[in-house]
Amino acid sequence: MTRLPVVAPRSMIAFLKYLGFEKSRQHGSHIFFRHSDARTVTVPDHKGEDLGRGITNKILHDVEVSRKEFLDWLGKKGR
Repeated sequence: MTRLPVVAPRSMIAFLKYLGFEKSRQHGSHIFFRHSDARTVTVPDHKGEDLGRGITNKILHDVEVSRKEFLDWLGKKGR
């Protein structure tokens, strides 16, 4: 299985918006997103820090998306 890359919070936010999530609120550096089907997720957006593999995996699990789907989207975005 391919390891998840370390990604910037802005890339994860763009992916969530691609999936239909909308920003519902923000508390400090934590941005809360909600989907119309009631799924929710929080993305930490700490200045100068990327999201590690663990938090990226947790976010993907929370939004019920496979690693493959995320990696495919990330690959297309890079083109």
